[in-house]
Amino acid sequence: MRLLATFLVLAGLAFAQEQSDKTQMAMRPGTLDPNEQRIVKEVRHELVMLPYYSLFDDLEYSVNGDAVTLLGSVVNPTLKKDAENAVKHIEGVNTVNNQIKVLPPSPMDDRIRQQVARAISNQGGLYRYFMGAVPSIHIIVDSGHVTLKGVVDNQADDTQAKLAANQVPGVFSVKDELQVLNQKNEKK
Repeated sequence: MRLLATFLVLAGLAFAQEQSDKTQMAMRPGTLDPNEQRIVKEVRHELVMLPYYSLFDDLEYSVNGDAVTLLGSVVNPTLKKDAENAVKHIEGVNTVNNQIKVLPPSPMDDRIRQQVARAISNQGGLYRYFMGAVPSIHIIVDSGHVTLKGVVDNQADDTQAKLAANQVPGVFSVKDELQVLNQKNEKK
């Protein structure tokens, strides 16, 4: 059974997706060899430091030995190339497979991005997810379809964010890909 580690840049959390049954589980630092652990940390650092990386972009990556695969969606086309250039200069990385999707330019999508961000941050207490250099909620809009990615503290925040995004005029659908950190504690 082969495991592919996929890392969410925006939260700095690592998730592995088991290919056979498509379940996600948290990666433990000890499951990668020391060189892969170093590469994972350096890739995350390089991507987070990109100047045009915003809450409207989604950067993800996977590390398999000395190969890095870049995934996600970005608004600014230069961000795709900048991400690849930043990663390929990391010591120990021999190949970079850049599969980042550049979202089509659209004034309607730009308006939706701003309105969804405003709607979510205006929900009691959810503004905290947009503070800091790298927000923990990212809003991806593609032709009026919204995807929420990132990490929230609890299920109530997840539900509030999704409901707020659904109420924005012009939004056709909302896909909730938010990870809930304290999900285990809430079930007790």
